[in-house]
Amino acid sequence: MNLRQRLPIALVMLVVVVVCVQFLPLFGFFIVLEILILSSLLEFYHLFERKNFDPQVAVGCLMALIIGFSFLFDEISVALAFFLSLLFLGIFYVITTNKLEKLSSFPSSISLTLLGAVYLSFTLNYFFLLKKEKGAFYIYFFLAVIFLGDTGAYFFGKLWGRRKFLPIASPRKTWEGCIGGLIFACLGALAAQQLFLSQILSWKAIVCGLLVHGVAQISDPLESLFKRAVGVKDSSRILLGHGGFLDRVDSLILATPFFYYLIRYFWK
Repeated sequence: MNLRQRLPIALVMLVVVVVCVQFLPLFGFFIVLEILILSSLLEFYHLFERKNFDPQVAVGCLMALIIGFSFLFDEISVALAFFLSLLFLGIFYVITTNKLEKLSSFPSSISLTLLGAVYLSFTLNYFFLLKKEKGAFYIYFFLAVIFLGDTGAYFFGKLWGRRKFLPIASPRKTWEGCIGGLIFACLGALAAQQLFLSQILSWKAIVCGLLVHGVAQISDPLESLFKRAVGVKDSSRILLGHGGFLDRVDSLILATPFFYYLIRYFWK
């Protein structure tokens, strides 16, 4: 599917994001966010089911929700959520690993089940904290950095890309595209700062854009390594030319908590 065909779908997704961020109350935003996280987690687990690694989907989804509730309710600390998740995971595997033939798959199964829940729920739920503590404009700033940076990386790589950036994880990514992404991320940060966060110093916005997109350029190929390991290009085809939910959030996984802590300690 070419760029002209993908653009209308991208615009629809953008409208959905703006509506959710701008108009949904906190609890409604949380519900939509958990649906996105669980959808991405299902795709993550299905990747490894292709190679018969047998992650426990229902257990992982429950763990992801427990971790998510620690962001929603102040009474549940993240530490408590992690402990409850590990306790539930331990009980499940002690009870169900009841035959010798299950022992061989036990290490990979428990590892992937735990990893998926933490990898996606712990990281992406920082969107809820951004909405709750900072408001919609900070999310718009963050998304402008990510999406414009990705756009710059795409066009710079398409026009001038020669040197491979991470050939194993992302064969099409180039150093030229990486540099273009950082340039566009800084421009996006400056534009978003002027539109939404004029109280923030411009140089801080630019530095933030540079650092955040730098982290996003690690987060994206990290997710790609999982796909390459099982021999697929996209996590699914549900979004018609844009891959799956996991493909759409790959840059956000590490960048979201990084952005949260960066503005918490850097923008003072």
